[in-house]
Amino acid sequence: MSVYIINNMTIRDREAYDRYVRAFWPLFLQHGGEVLAVQDGPEPLEGAWPFSRTVILRMPSREALDAWYHSPEYQAIAEIRKGAVESNIVVLPEFVAPARH
Repeated sequence: MSVYIINNMTIRDREAYDRYVRAFWPLFLQHGGEVLAVQDGPEPLEGAWPFSRTVILRMPSREALDAWYHSPEYQAIAEIRKGAVESNIVVLPEFVAPARH
């Protein structure tokens, strides 16, 4: 079952963040990841949105997510991201609608 990663972030160092993104892509794709949406300065429908970028990702399973996220290769580049942005990251399981009778 797929899992979704939502990262709301405030970018503090765009150059460093761009280096992270270049290293992120091949590794994320290698683990079966899919980028669903990326938006700089998303416009809120309601309320305030204090983040400068929102990213929505999908992984084929929680196991695939854990293998990618905890890999030494990702942890090495995650240090670049952590220095460049303030992130608020959540993982959500795929929603399965209840059966209709």
